[in-house]
Amino acid sequence: MKAEESPQLTLIAKRSFKEWAEFYQVVDFLNKTLKSRKLLFGLTKDSEKGEMALAIYEM
Repeated sequence: MKAEESPQLTLIAKRSFKEWAEFYQVVDFLNKTLKSRKLLFGLTKDSEKGEMALAIYEM
């Protein structure tokens, strides 16, 4: 697939939560379960604030 043919991601929602060690497992579960519905979940960590941000994208 060429770069110009790559699918676009549309951000649906984003929210920050308190840091939680098992959050990565939840995001992995959601991605595996809902990939067929064209949803992608992303997780970023802000160690300074002690927060993690969950983003939901539509492919």
